[in-house]
Amino acid sequence: MLKTGIVGLPNVGKSTLFNAVTRTRKAQAANFPFCTIEPNVGIVNVPDDRLQSLATMSKSEKILPAAIEFVDIAGLVAGASEGEGLGNQFLSHIREVDAIIQVVRCFESSDIHHVSGSVDPVRDIEVINTELILADLASVKKRSERNQKAARSGDKLAKAEVALADKLIPHLDSGKPALTIELDVAEKDILRGFFLLTSKPTLFACNVGENDLASLGGDSPAAKHVSAVVDYAAMSLGCEAVVISAQIESELADLPPEEAKEFLAGLGVEDSGVGQLIRAAYHLLGLRTYLTTGPKETRAWTIHAGDKAPAAAGVIHSDFERGFIAAQIVSFDDLMGCGSEAKAREAGKLRLEGKEYVVQDGDVVEFRFNV
Repeated sequence: MLKTGIVGLPNVGKSTLFNAVTRTRKAQAANFPFCTIEPNVGIVNVPDDRLQSLATMSKSEKILPAAIEFVDIAGLVAGASEGEGLGNQFLSHIREVDAIIQVVRCFESSDIHHVSGSVDPVRDIEVINTELILADLASVKKRSERNQKAARSGDKLAKAEVALADKLIPHLDSGKPALTIELDVAEKDILRGFFLLTSKPTLFACNVGENDLASLGGDSPAAKHVSAVVDYAAMSLGCEAVVISAQIESELADLPPEEAKEFLAGLGVEDSGVGQLIRAAYHLLGLRTYLTTGPKETRAWTIHAGDKAPAAAGVIHSDFERGFIAAQIVSFDDLMGCGSEAKAREAGKLRLEGKEYVVQDGDVVEFRFNV
């Protein structure tokens, strides 16, 4: 299962967010730096309203959503790339995840200490990014040095890695993450073997206070902080930013769904943002969902974007992929619009696809196979 790491400065709400998305109290959340040392790990269901609609139509006995893994990593500080604040240990934890959610504090509070003494989300992002870039720069230089002798002797891979390092070093040295460098397909394949921190897909979570969600359309401090992060993420890194309130979600964690909705309504909002964050993380990992439905269960199956029908069938069972014949496909929207599989067939919305079909997010699928 692919992993998404939650990172950020100390006291920005990482552990509170982790507890919120995992609906647990596994991560200690406290008003002092480094209350998290070893990473907390949790499996998180991906919210998907389509499942309930399908289950109702099919009268399914149970619903099985897709899931991803979240990892709560301790706070980084300036100097982490040189070992400050147990930096080397924490950087190694980041290296092990597949994507990064960087939590950025966008709330003002005199009760919660900020390591820099004030709230400035763009400054905080740059502190984190600088440490990740410096760690990558040291890693690339070492890799290049190790490859020099083999490259001179004609080793093709070593030569390609040295050439890529020669591109990466000035890019990183200028303060830009590896994620933003322009590479061809072959170079991107080689880059994956470098395992760089700044080449990981990244998403920003703007953590606002309990009373901020309903006022983000105005000129409140939180609204200004969020706007600054959204602009910085888009212009500097080409990344997405999602607004969440980890504190609200932590208060919702133990409430039944209906009471949770009433609680949010009382605050003047429909959603704290955590559901959107989980879905965004799922897509950030390059994952997509196809659906199956019937009387026994309605289920979301996880595939990678671009997967063809046989590979998607193999997610259910290797025999499905090995003996793949065809896939019966109807989009979720078409199926719901028709009201049943029979009516979808009558309307010509149900079709058979072969081995070259690229499965789309929201396809409702039934596979035909022979082993």
